[in-house]
Amino acid sequence: MEIDMLQITDMIDMLPEQEQIFAFEFIKRLVMAWDPDYTKVTPTEAVALEQAMDEFSRGEVIRFDDLLLS
Repeated sequence: MEIDMLQITDMIDMLPEQEQIFAFEFIKRLVMAWDPDYTKVTPTEAVALEQAMDEFSRGEVIRFDDLLLS
């Protein structure tokens, strides 16, 4: 099942403010039950980390000093 995150946020935005707060607290509890110390990597994060490691292994890096100059 593919989840459309934009659709989820649109649905939450349609709710009255009190129900939005309830939805937020419910989702927060689900996340905390799944990963109480925020150490698990989501599939999206895993892809981003893999891409970053591939870029690094190819030498595609930016020096910290170069960031300061921009």
